[in-house]
Amino acid sequence: MKAHDPTDSAETGRIFSELGRIKLGETDLDGVLHQVADLARRTLPGAGQVSITMIRDGDAYTGAHTGPAALLLDERQYAGAAGPGLDAALHRTTVAVPDTASDERWDGWPRLAAEAGFGSVLSAGLPIGDSMAGALTLYAERPHGFDDDGVTLAGTFARYASVALGNAHLYDSTASLAQHMQAAMESRAVIEQAKGIIMGERRCSPDEAFAILTKVSQDSNRKLRDVAAALVERTQRAP
Repeated sequence: MKAHDPTDSAETGRIFSELGRIKLGETDLDGVLHQVADLARRTLPGAGQVSITMIRDGDAYTGAHTGPAALLLDERQYAGAAGPGLDAALHRTTVAVPDTASDERWDGWPRLAAEAGFGSVLSAGLPIGDSMAGALTLYAERPHGFDDDGVTLAGTFARYASVALGNAHLYDSTASLAQHMQAAMESRAVIEQAKGIIMGERRCSPDEAFAILTKVSQDSNRKLRDVAAALVERTQRAP
């Protein structure tokens, strides 16, 4: 159900309480993006459809959306490198399109929104972090679908959502780093085991054993770790 009065502090508190209840250990960044988009559609006045634009390493994409029309309009923004969502994300600001039928900005993008059945659009920047930018875009069916209170509430929602998304991004990055470190440690361990096996069989030095492993890896077009793991496994199976 939509919030009936965006100035109602109890209703506003409930919305932001829902954002605060997102549990990072139970989902990833994509999951948080979809939860934020769904919550915005359910609670922000005027939001018929919602999308979240993400910009990472210069590439823009839609991280979450609540309807195919919102996704299509976002993709038209990316194709033309122009639109309210991109502006809001890059400049970390709020961009309003009160009447899509009469707005001439962004090479005619608002007219595409009008043809898709949206009379107004509101994009609020999501200041997620130094390496990532984003924007929450609300698509309303009627022109002037977002009054001053609605714009204020959407901006506040975006700031709270940015905290949840920033935490999710950090959580994902930390978990990914830990996984890479674990994999690297495991790879190093199995390579050391394989070197030990070669040194024992050929009475050679550690450097010579590593050179042998490397040559087998190159000749067989297989990863060094896979070659080492196969040798260790074969040795363990031997009677």
